[in-house]
Amino acid sequence: MGIETFGETLRRLRLRADMSLRELARVAHCSKTHVADLESGRRAPTLPIAKALDEALRANDELVALADDRQRTVVWPAASLDALPPVAVILSDPRRYVDGSVVQELRVQLDASKEDDGALGPSAALPKVQVVLATVRHSVREVRPHVRRQLLAVGAESAEFVGWLYRDLGDLPTATYWYDRAIEWAQEADDGPMQGYVLLRKSQLAYDRRDALKVLTLAEAAALERWQLPPQVRAEVAQQRARGYAMVGEPMDKVERALGEALRWLDEFESSRGESGTRLSSTYNHADLTLRTASCYIEAGQPARAAGLYQDVLQGTSPLSRRDQGYFLARRAFSLALAGQPDEAAAVGMMSVVLANTTSSLRTKRELGRAVRALKPWGARPGPRQLDEALRP
Repeated sequence: MGIETFGETLRRLRLRADMSLRELARVAHCSKTHVADLESGRRAPTLPIAKALDEALRANDELVALADDRQRTVVWPAASLDALPPVAVILSDPRRYVDGSVVQELRVQLDASKEDDGALGPSAALPKVQVVLATVRHSVREVRPHVRRQLLAVGAESAEFVGWLYRDLGDLPTATYWYDRAIEWAQEADDGPMQGYVLLRKSQLAYDRRDALKVLTLAEAAALERWQLPPQVRAEVAQQRARGYAMVGEPMDKVERALGEALRWLDEFESSRGESGTRLSSTYNHADLTLRTASCYIEAGQPARAAGLYQDVLQGTSPLSRRDQGYFLARRAFSLALAGQPDEAAAVGMMSVVLANTTSSLRTKRELGRAVRALKPWGARPGPRQLDEALRP
């Protein structure tokens, strides 16, 4: 599959929603022929119809980003406008105007989206990165070959990030789609580290689906030497292998060996002064290793030990984004529930609810749902009952 057009994206989203052309046309208040023409490319989308289709398909402005040329003006930060041709000129003739400086501005926009994700959550981050993807799609077929590879590298990084955002939003099929695109574009861009990194992300997605064997086999694939991953990412891959071992019931000493390997890779990363030599979006550190080690202990049937590790990080000095703080509070609540500490589990869960609502993290709410289910034996107690009520629509 190549770079998606508006019509291809519309068709993918419609099929994902299990809607016929007629059903989508009815909800979006347009004709069936209009939708068919948009999908086939016979008709160009207007902003109003893109907005209507976006709302009907709950596409989080993905279609708007592809249809609205005006929105692409936010791609170039104001400080750089003097150094670049006008946006309309660039997009009117990508082969002439899209070069290394334009690619760099796309990276600036992508980095801004990542900052928004940590502070405000996935819904706030999506519009900026979708504009990057829309611009890449608009230009990649027309630019010179050496620029095409640079654009595809940006596209692969952006697709990996969008996959993560949709994973956080709880839309696992769309997350899978974007991870597949990220690997495809990284292959064409000859970006080995990104290919390995996306395999790691797909293993983490398999964890969300509780597919134990896939967690392990994808993590093992990510560990292959051919990807030339930096030590920081290798640490995360080793930890993910440990999680897979725990999920499939391997002996605890095998889990611990993989965790020890992760620690050695992190130490090597820090001894190199934290320079990875790539743009991979991993920020994996010792606090992350502790948090993920806790998840291994949950899978290995040691929830009290896991709860202690979560507490160490949550009360420590390592900064966590608001989204991550909410998620790992939910994980601690779940581990406390499994350990038979219902009142403390409920109290921690209520703190997580506040952050989950603030950052719109369905991933955190999904984890809180697991905590509520684990608290069912104590459902009549005030704390567990309050947590259950807080999560109801």
